[in-house]
Amino acid sequence: MNYYKIITGLSFIFSLGFLPAQDNKATHDFELELGTEYRYFTKTGQFSGQKEHFPSVSIQPEYSVDWKDGEESINATAFFRLDVDDSRTHWDIRELYYQKTKNNWELNVGLKKVYWGVIESNHLVDVINQTDAVESFDGEQKLGQPMVQFVLTTNSIGTFNFFYLPYHRKRTFPGERGRFRFPIVIDQDDLAYESSAEEWHQDFAFRWSHYFGAFDVGLSHFYGTGREPLFMFDNTGNINAFYPIINQTGLDLQVTHNAFLWKLESIYRDADAQDFFALAAGLEFTFSNIDGNGLDIGLLGEYLYDERDELALNALQNDLFFGSRIAFNDTQDTSILLGGITDLESSSKIFSIEASRRFGSNWTAEVETRIFSDIDNNEFILSNFRDDSFFRLSIFRYF
Repeated sequence: MNYYKIITGLSFIFSLGFLPAQDNKATHDFELELGTEYRYFTKTGQFSGQKEHFPSVSIQPEYSVDWKDGEESINATAFFRLDVDDSRTHWDIRELYYQKTKNNWELNVGLKKVYWGVIESNHLVDVINQTDAVESFDGEQKLGQPMVQFVLTTNSIGTFNFFYLPYHRKRTFPGERGRFRFPIVIDQDDLAYESSAEEWHQDFAFRWSHYFGAFDVGLSHFYGTGREPLFMFDNTGNINAFYPIINQTGLDLQVTHNAFLWKLESIYRDADAQDFFALAAGLEFTFSNIDGNGLDIGLLGEYLYDERDELALNALQNDLFFGSRIAFNDTQDTSILLGGITDLESSSKIFSIEASRRFGSNWTAEVETRIFSDIDNNEFILSNFRDDSFFRLSIFRYF
């Protein structure tokens, strides 16, 4: 990413008067997260050079300053990880943006993360930020996206989000030692663009959201360079991959009825190389305060469909997700998420456990396990990961 041009541009913006004047009382806040992580893969990798043991360390500082009683602020979050896999050793400016709020509108300028969606297992409509593919398997971690975002909130007709996205960020893939990779190691610089403007193609997005009683609905549209590269393999196994220009229209809906949450995400993506429809629909039912001490247990079920079939980059093309979310609501904020995905057209299954708990006043521990079971050889994506079942332990210290 060309950070020099972006940071220079931000400095120019701030020099126009966005930084607090001397007579404005500013409030500063700084937090630091130090992390140690150990990932252990239970099987020898399919491909030459892959390792089983991955110790790593990470650091994530966050800084914010606001003035005019919080009406204006600058927010910054950076991230760095040192890992056995050279491609997973990386740094990123997750967020660095100026924000101004006034009455019923908000303006954000800079690198920022935006999240859309309601589904647990697959975030179809979440198209603004690039996935940090080396940081997590499930796509939950995102890279900061350069943007100008304008938000207009009304009581009667909902909230309108407008985005100008001047720069595209490429996805990073695991290196030779890493897991969750293809037989050929993919260098992000080898991936081309459909647009002659390459990463500087000017992208735009829009989202409208509102609630009607029990209904929370969002409609979105994105035009520009897609965040997912399009992969094509020839008969000899060579990879041709590029980032296409797409139009994506999305719908996300959540209905709350007593202890039930009914959820839906759906997209239609139009591109010269590939058009497709995808949806994810499901429900969550929560048993609240079961033991009289705040224990909540939620049951989840979701159906996942992608018209690309086995060419779907997320490998979720006709699958069922089932799971349980357990929240102890204790002072240590203990939580557990159990889940599994089964393919309705093959024998492939993925099981997962995620748990976290605070200890002391400044420490958090996280555990994650993913098990790939009976993966079908015809699975375009998952067949490369069949031996990548792993266990992860992370410990974080906060300052």
